[in-house]
Amino acid sequence: MNGRLALAFGGYLMCGIVLGDSDPGATSGANFVRLTPEEIHWQDIPGGHGAQQATIAGDPSGNGLYVQRVKFPPHLMDRPHWHPNDRHVTVIKGTWFTGTGGHFDPRQAVPLKAGSYMLHPGHALHWDGSNSDEEVIVQIVGIGPADTVQADPSQPFWVQLPP
Repeated sequence: MNGRLALAFGGYLMCGIVLGDSDPGATSGANFVRLTPEEIHWQDIPGGHGAQQATIAGDPSGNGLYVQRVKFPPHLMDRPHWHPNDRHVTVIKGTWFTGTGGHFDPRQAVPLKAGSYMLHPGHALHWDGSNSDEEVIVQIVGIGPADTVQADPSQPFWVQLPP
């Protein structure tokens, strides 16, 4: 999957080089997108206890590259789950606490501060969120279609931790 993402990104870059204008300052016909933090449209995640997501680019439910952000309020984590494809996650704000495997134990979570990166390999169990007084925002880049599959659907997906 990493190879597919690298090939897709490389092809995208090559198209820009081959099809681009010879004047690096020219912008006619270019499809630039700029978003300020205020322009990002956050949506509540149903049943997410205040967790929100925003799609920045692409369509996670479709085929192809997508970029999403997820916002975790303080002391909110999700239980073990997996995704069908690799996901590349960068911490934008706060300290994101991460765990791998099927055993959910926030005391064993690894803290990743803003600027950190984590690969979620496709089909690999993991869990994550905010395990502190901080709001956490992560940015996810992946190839769709995206899905989230709970390891144990009999358990609530979201866990509100004590402060």
